[in-house]
Amino acid sequence: MTYKQIKWLILLIPTISVGLWEYIRHTVLLPYISMNAGNWMSAFIVFLVTLYFLNILFGRLERMQQELQKERAKKAVLEERGKIAKELHDGIAQSLFFLSVQVNKLGNEVKDSEKYNKLKKTLQHIHEDTRSAIQNLRCVPAESDITWTKSLNTFFDEMESQHDLTIHRDWQLTDEDLTSKEKVELFACVREAIINVIKHAGTYEVWVEAQPKATGWTCTVLDKGTGFDQNQNTDGYGLKIIQDRASSLDWKLNIVSQAELLLFQLKRRRRHE
Repeated sequence: MTYKQIKWLILLIPTISVGLWEYIRHTVLLPYISMNAGNWMSAFIVFLVTLYFLNILFGRLERMQQELQKERAKKAVLEERGKIAKELHDGIAQSLFFLSVQVNKLGNEVKDSEKYNKLKKTLQHIHEDTRSAIQNLRCVPAESDITWTKSLNTFFDEMESQHDLTIHRDWQLTDEDLTSKEKVELFACVREAIINVIKHAGTYEVWVEAQPKATGWTCTVLDKGTGFDQNQNTDGYGLKIIQDRASSLDWKLNIVSQAELLLFQLKRRRRHE
């Protein structure tokens, strides 16, 4: 039902109701109902009919307005995502590309090849992450009502197909278990942990588990790769990104690393109202 149809029905329903009542009243009920009683009954019938039908029509009108607001909000989000993607591409991505060109030109002049290789590797990782972020911003889900959990599983599927990776999933958290901000941050943490596995673990299997608890929830990403020495300072930013995100929401982050094992575990305790 369109907005125009609803407006016409709001106008016509009371009018038709009064016309039908007056016709029945004067042709059938006139000998049985006095003029004064008929007038009072006219007002009462119009009130009931108007209350019943307008309640339905206004309910539909409110739902239409809510759907329109949602569509406007989605459009605004998509436009903002496109704007951010364009700014990243035109600004940071191109700057990184020109910087990588300059670094490659200076490669032959650098005496310390180890430092040069480390710088080149770090720059390459930043460039890849930026391109991935641009691609994610430009991608529009095919389903307009896609849930956050479906988006997460779509990401897992993409990682499996693109990197020949097997992700064992035991994800029992629902969309209702997380706030909007928690969804964004948890997705980013899981994504960073998976990318860390792809880049550094030297394995093609990873286990992802998320469980609701009485006190909140836990999320675990486990692989059986090479691991790393936690006492040494690494040149990657992935761990620091996860730590910063977890700290911003007061989550507890456990990282266990040893030979053939790397475990990321996020915990959130339910806040008492």
